[in-house]
Amino acid sequence: MGKLLCDSSSAAVAVAEAPSPAPAPPLLTWPTPDPDPPTSWTAVAALEDQQRRRLHRIWERGVAWKPPATLPLPPLVFRLDHAGEVDADGNCLFTAARKAASAKPDARDLRHRIVRRFSHLYAAAQAPDRDAIDAAVRHLYAPDLKAGWGVHVVQELKLLAPKTLRHHLDAAINDLVDLGIQREMAAETIYRERCIAVNNGDSWAKYMSVSGSAEDEHNIITLQYTEEGLLTIDENRDGHAAAFGDDIAIECLATEFKREVYVVQAHGADAMVDEDNCVFFLPHRPRGEICEPPIFLFMKGTAWCGAGADHYEPLIATVLQNVTPDKAAVVL
Repeated sequence: MGKLLCDSSSAAVAVAEAPSPAPAPPLLTWPTPDPDPPTSWTAVAALEDQQRRRLHRIWERGVAWKPPATLPLPPLVFRLDHAGEVDADGNCLFTAARKAASAKPDARDLRHRIVRRFSHLYAAAQAPDRDAIDAAVRHLYAPDLKAGWGVHVVQELKLLAPKTLRHHLDAAINDLVDLGIQREMAAETIYRERCIAVNNGDSWAKYMSVSGSAEDEHNIITLQYTEEGLLTIDENRDGHAAAFGDDIAIECLATEFKREVYVVQAHGADAMVDEDNCVFFLPHRPRGEICEPPIFLFMKGTAWCGAGADHYEPLIATVLQNVTPDKAAVVL
């Protein structure tokens, strides 16, 4: 996964001689979470024994967090409970973050808030910062297929096809097929020539807006390659593919929430790490002020790529009253 810090910061009418209406509730709120009953780590599916044991020890002793000097809170120790599965529909980052933060918007609305946040940051950024963002986006979604094979077996290119142009793309592909070109090669040629490459901040915003719903303006096309060449094309004919949340989106979530977001990543034997080091806490911090304690998201490492996974689940953090930071299993 790429890593990028995307930062930034974040109405009532009185009528004479009439009771003042109650102010509209904020779109994002962070009350004490009231989730479904948290799930014990013993009940969480698809964990290896070493992951489960380590997560249980962290659950018993807690995670210590020291607030910034601007936040009038003492150091806190949190117990992290798994808050249940979320749908693996491509929107899991936003669904999980919404549940972990007890935020009001639904997953699709939260996704669009994050895209607007990013677009504002990107437009206001200086040239060097924009260049760094563009490079991170290319690394994630438009990699140089002449490199990287020492790390990856399969690399992907993400493209965006405007829904209004799908029939034009199909016609162009059929024209090449009529000339005797194999359909897969024809589709690769047309998609790479005529679709939007996800290779800079502007195209990232279009890409991250795609939630797999009928209201999306674009369909995601995925070209998969091995070192030998094209492996497969996912043409996403039903339009249900959504843009998976990435580190850029998480940084924007942190900025929107004004809270740190920690991704708790658990790796199994495929990552070749011992039990004491199989769980990582990956921080994503806002540039602006931090106004609340952090939220935590859970990610299982995958077998084919030890560097990460693509599915997020919510964690509920509750304060352990009788545990001091020096006794915690993890100090952030």
